[in-house]
Amino acid sequence: MTATHTTHTSSAKQAWAGGLRVFAAVMLSLAGLLGIFRGIMAIAEDEVFVTTPNYVFKFDLTSWGWIHLGLGVIALLVSFGLFGAAAWARYSGIGIAALVIIANFLSLPYYPVWSVVMIAMSGFIIWALCVDRGDDELAAAGR
Repeated sequence: MTATHTTHTSSAKQAWAGGLRVFAAVMLSLAGLLGIFRGIMAIAEDEVFVTTPNYVFKFDLTSWGWIHLGLGVIALLVSFGLFGAAAWARYSGIGIAALVIIANFLSLPYYPVWSVVMIAMSGFIIWALCVDRGDDELAAAGR
């Protein structure tokens, strides 16, 4: 393989990894904002939510509101770190997206369609952050 081909391949991988990082940052910021809005709606005890009497993971709607509000604020803050390409933000983003999946699964009966959308969105965030290893691989290779 020639040096030009290797350089072109490396720059293409860097561009792909950078694009995935920005994708994850935008998606995480959207998930954070939507989590904040969902939390505010639940704290205000809006009539949008359904109450399910026989659900194993039953919490008060206000409790779910605070959980989603807190996760939303943290997700929004972590997304700012992803826009800056901070390594801590990548790992934190994976963790917060996993917590968002768990919270939305546990609150599934209260707003089912939205919970499924948020679970899928968070899955894409985790995928993008796990695939975006361009900077780590280049540092390990000494390039």
